[in-house]
Amino acid sequence: MQMVSAAKYAKAERDLKSARPYGQGAKAFYEKAEIISDPQKPKHLLIAMTSDRGLCGAVHSSIAKMIRHDMAAKPSGTETMIVCVGDKSRSILGRLFPKNILLQVTDIGKKPPTFADASRIAEAISQSGYEFDFCQMYYNYFKSVVAYNTSTIPLFNTSTISASDKITVYDSIDQEVLESFNEFSLASLIYYAMKEGACSEQSARMTAMDSASKNAGEMIDKLTLNFNRTRQAVITRELIEIISGAAALK
Repeated sequence: MQMVSAAKYAKAERDLKSARPYGQGAKAFYEKAEIISDPQKPKHLLIAMTSDRGLCGAVHSSIAKMIRHDMAAKPSGTETMIVCVGDKSRSILGRLFPKNILLQVTDIGKKPPTFADASRIAEAISQSGYEFDFCQMYYNYFKSVVAYNTSTIPLFNTSTISASDKITVYDSIDQEVLESFNEFSLASLIYYAMKEGACSEQSARMTAMDSASKNAGEMIDKLTLNFNRTRQAVITRELIEIISGAAALK
């Protein structure tokens, strides 16, 4: 599995370089337009970006842990729904917050994520009928082969974007254009988060399998030494019995 993960990691890292402009472009627009959503508003949406596959350390559990912490810190009266992308987040968060699960997306992680996959997830969120006031997407940001950061990206609805004072600096901005752009930005950010998560997952699995191989080797060495000591003790005891018996006959 370490060798397979190493090959998949190399491909995921190459794909990530071409996927990062999608997310960076959308985030730059929101930052330049100074679009901010109020976390004190009542309807929140949290999106957990994981996959269906395990054996990769704390990649998935770190996202669930951060969501669990943020859920506990929500002010009273807040209605919070969760979108679980990947079976790992569904299994953890579905057990902790079964009444807060809005959507579940599976079959993630078996193949490299594509923009079409992100578009289907974005469409499912848009058509869910849940009108959120505040939204955050939780994902793993890839730093290096041995490091990643569990981070969040804010997402906005069309009304929040149109209410920004600086949105008027862009030409030809009407409601239809905003809705189209927001749908594309949502898909772009989901695609970006999926690519970051896939690269972090493969690097973490490669590291985890390397550690597992080393631990298994150490265990085999200890068991072999214990077996050899036991075998030598049995041989020594049998020799002592044979010598003692021969001496008694004399």
